[in-house]
Amino acid sequence: MFLANLPLWLSAILIVGVPTLLAMLGPLITPRLVSVKNLSANNEVAGFQFATVGVTYAVLLAFAVFVVWEKFSDAESNVAQEAGAAVNIYRLAQGIEGETGPALRAGLIAYLETAIAEDWPAMEKGKGSPAATRALGRLYAVVLTYKPVDQRGAALLTEILRQLDLVTEARRARLVKASGAVPGIVWLVLFGGAVITVGFTFFFGTENLRAQTIMAAALALLIFSGLLVIVAIDHPFAGLAKVEPEALSLVLEDLGRGDKGPR
Repeated sequence: MFLANLPLWLSAILIVGVPTLLAMLGPLITPRLVSVKNLSANNEVAGFQFATVGVTYAVLLAFAVFVVWEKFSDAESNVAQEAGAAVNIYRLAQGIEGETGPALRAGLIAYLETAIAEDWPAMEKGKGSPAATRALGRLYAVVLTYKPVDQRGAALLTEILRQLDLVTEARRARLVKASGAVPGIVWLVLFGGAVITVGFTFFFGTENLRAQTIMAAALALLIFSGLLVIVAIDHPFAGLAKVEPEALSLVLEDLGRGDKGPR
């Protein structure tokens, strides 16, 4: 959704500010079309209907917030898992003699640098970087050149391959989540339901127009603030709030310091 790529202040104005102002105008315009007396006659029936509409939409909105927040948290976990597996590979590679060990460590650093520089910008568009995919493929190629001659070497190879698989799985998981968790039809229902729920309050008749205006504004502010949260975190690697490659950057820093000796 294009709103996710806008600055936070602009998204807040478009998603929360404008609808709230329109909600405040509703109670002022409706009495000019329908008399307060006619509106008041239906307050009791409208109250029961509004309770049903409100609860139904509240459940839908809460479910959507829960889903996108869970996906956002999973995306952070995927990056942390990828970083942890990368550290393990680097340390295990130090036990491999010959040219394979240094080549594996160099390839791992190259992959991390490519993931940070190429994958994250690509994920902002819901895609993955071919350069990062090739760098990961080269890691597998280097590992498979290793021919263990004893049980220790075989155990190292097995564990390195397992950790490399974890890196691959974590990367694939974050690429999948980069495209967003909320389908287009759900966005339609969320925004359509918000308009219906807030618009329902316009048809209550009350003599205190100021109180009705404030109540309509408060309801709109609450509902559209929830929608702002969903828009902000629907794409975990883009938009208003996103998962940064900080975990991978810290790994690169640690590996760099490790190459220079004790800290």
